Amino acid sequence: MHASRSPNMPYLTKIAPSRRSLLLFAVSAVCLRLGNNIVNAKEAKAPPKPDNLLSPDAALKRLMEGNDRYVQGASRGDDFKRERPILVDGQNPYAAVLSCADSRVAPELVFDTGLGDLFVCRLAGNFANDDTLASMEYAVAVLNTPLILVLGHDHCGAIDATIKSLHDGKPPPGHISSLVAALAPAVKGSRQQTGDTFADATQQNVIDNVNKLKSTGPILNAAVEQNRLKVVGGLYRLDTGRVDLLS
Repeated sequence: MHASRSPNMPYLTKIAPSRRSLLLFAVSAVCLRLGNNIVNAKEAKAPPKPDNLLSPDAALKRLMEGNDRYVQGASRGDDFKRERPILVDGQNPYAAVLSCADSRVAPELVFDTGLGDLFVCRLAGNFANDDTLASMEYAVAVLNTPLILVLGHDHCGAIDATIKSLHDGKPPPGHISSLVAALAPAVKGSRQQTGDTFADATQQNVIDNVNKLKSTGPILNAAVEQNRLKVVGGLYRLDTGRVDLLS
C-alpha cells in the first residue's frame, strides 16, 4: 500500500551531480590550491628590497652616487622605522664592503645607504683573512651580492704601525703583531716605488686584497669569471669624504 500525497505537495526530487561535474570540481580545487601555493612560494622568496637587485656595474654606480651625496652634504636620511620590519626575515644587500675599523670611516654613511644595503666587514687595515673571506663568500653565494669594494683610507693607523714596526725591527705589543704580519707584504712592496711610502703602502694594500678576493676559490673566483661579481678597490679621503676608485 502506497502512501497518498496531497495534490498540493509536489515530489521533492534530488538531482545527483554527474561524474563529469564532480571531476571538474575536483580539478578546479586542485588548480586553485596549486595556484595559491605558487603565489605563496613567490611571496616567501621575494627579496625585501627589490631595488637592490642590480648588476655589478649598476651596483658600483649606485654606490658612488651615494658617496657623491655624502661629499656634498646631501645625504637622504633613510626611514629606518619603515625599513626595520621589512628586513626581519631576510636581506639582499647590493654591495659588500671590506673596510678599516677606523672610527672615521663608516661605509653606511660614506655611501649614504639604508639598512640592508651594505654587507660590511671591518677590521684594522682592511685586509682579507680567513674570516673575512668566509663572510664575503656568504655574501656572494647566499645573498647574491654582485659587488665587493675593498675600502682603504689615508692616514691609516694600522699601515703606520706596520711601517714603524718593520723599520725598527720590533714587533708591536699583544695581538697587534697579527695585523703587522698581514700588512707587511704591502708595505714591503711599496718600498720599490718612488713615492710616499705611507700613501703607496695604503694603496698597495687595497690592490693586494682586491686581487686576493678575485682569485680565491671556489666561490669568489667563479663568480668573477661568470660576471656575477665585480671586485674593486677604493681609497677614502678623510678631509673631503671622497672615495677614489683604484680598480
